[in-house]
Amino acid sequence: MLPVLAVVILAALASRELHLARMGLSMLTLAILIGMLVGNTLYPRIATHCHEGVVFSKGQLLRLGIILYGFRLTLAQVAAVGVNSILADALMLTTTFFLTCWIGIRWLNIERHTVWLMGAGSGICGAAAIIATAPVVRAESHNVIVAVATIVIYGTVGIFLYPYMHAAQWWPVADAPFGIYIGSSVHEVAQVVAAGKAINDTVANLAVTTKMIRVMMLAPFLLVLSYWMSRYAHHDSASRRLVIPWFALAFIGVMLFNSFIHLPPAVLDAINTFDNWLLAIAMAALGMTTHHSTLRQAGIKPLILGAIVLVWLVVAGGALQTWLAG
Repeated sequence: MLPVLAVVILAALASRELHLARMGLSMLTLAILIGMLVGNTLYPRIATHCHEGVVFSKGQLLRLGIILYGFRLTLAQVAAVGVNSILADALMLTTTFFLTCWIGIRWLNIERHTVWLMGAGSGICGAAAIIATAPVVRAESHNVIVAVATIVIYGTVGIFLYPYMHAAQWWPVADAPFGIYIGSSVHEVAQVVAAGKAINDTVANLAVTTKMIRVMMLAPFLLVLSYWMSRYAHHDSASRRLVIPWFALAFIGVMLFNSFIHLPPAVLDAINTFDNWLLAIAMAALGMTTHHSTLRQAGIKPLILGAIVLVWLVVAGGALQTWLAG
């Protein structure tokens, strides 16, 4: 893992220097761009030697970064998000999943296992939801690969699109509703962090809080899906295991700790600085696995479906927050 860790750390350092040079982009956004540059040039030649390091960086390091992000939040902030956040998450999850299934299966004739995974990934929390949903619907590895590929592509688009919409004032809402908008409609947790941080800390904090509420909805979603699958087809009990992302529970635990135990400001600053580095390294690793071959792997129909779902998330999510804010 050491060679690729050196590469992603260098990418994170480069992103920090470019950010300090006031390039107009956040450190996390620059990290994923540098990672994508490496991913399309150097990484394909050394992928077999660096696979474990990339998986570790965008997996364990990312989850640790999300857990430590809890030190930026308190219960008071979660309470400030309020019912609107929960309502937005629930509405976007259910409508996105059913819309994806309807268009993908009925109109585009895509294999239903792939469509189910894309609906879960787009509606809840990206690759984590896809991996958790796969055993429930008894999907095969190629279904997972195609679903994850579309999430990576269109979630990455979202990292740049949402900050642009905020700057261009596409939706007449304040920072708080826009944070909920990002958290309830962007695919991956990492992409939510990057998109929110590209705007400001207020938006990022609300976006991550909303997103983590959305992640926690994975458990009831899988339970309902498992019941529906048992009615749709006969599956053994092992295929209906309920999987809850452990890092979401740890994030909540850290947030509760930060709500009741007040650490010195210097300690919090050190934790947040370390957390920024972890997230930048994870973004660089995520970018390294985003290359042009992903497009060929996904195929044209899943890409069309992914684009339609992205438009739905952007338009429906923005309209919902405009309505709630009004």
